[in-house]
Amino acid sequence: MNDLIPLLPKLWQASYETLYIVGLSLIFGGLGGLILGLGLYTTRSNSLFSNRPVFGVLNVLVNVFRPIPFIIFLAAAQPLARFVTGTGIGNTAIIFTLSLAAAFGISRIVEQNLLTVQPGVIEAARSVGASRSRIMLTLLIPEALGPLILGYTFIVVALVDMSAVAGYVGGGGLGTFAIQYGYRQFHPVVTWAAVLVIIVIVQLVQFLGNYLARKALRR
Repeated sequence: MNDLIPLLPKLWQASYETLYIVGLSLIFGGLGGLILGLGLYTTRSNSLFSNRPVFGVLNVLVNVFRPIPFIIFLAAAQPLARFVTGTGIGNTAIIFTLSLAAAFGISRIVEQNLLTVQPGVIEAARSVGASRSRIMLTLLIPEALGPLILGYTFIVVALVDMSAVAGYVGGGGLGTFAIQYGYRQFHPVVTWAAVLVIIVIVQLVQFLGNYLARKALRR
């Protein structure tokens, strides 16, 4: 315990950095994944904007990049991160790469949850003259909102996990803290302190996600 007390300010700073990295990655990756997922759903056969060539390109793109382990994806995307953000290291680079990886993962979650919406609901909206864009924004997404919230909650937990490798590109966060001050200096108490903070963050996120999903499903 004595090993941990002098490091408490660094632990709180690492916690803040993890929340900062995960929060921005969720915003950018969540938006990108929503757009990509909507594209996959709406361009498939017999959908709102059916377009087989576009669906084929999007489907292959997601299938190629989504299965790549994040530690490999992090290294492979570093040149792109440097080109887009101006740096290949630090929190900015990890946020860019996390957002990109999250977008591919979220796109499948969005597509699969939108597929649970009953086709009859969409057909009824089209029969009364609703435009395809209006159906997508005011009917499709609200109908799948509960499952989508649960899907995004799962992604947040995954982002917390993936953010632990930020140290490999000079980023901060709880993963870097645990490795630098716990594992490398043989202080297991310090490592477990970081683990406990991560557990608390994940539990709070899961609780909030479940609560919001229940509210959405009951409306």
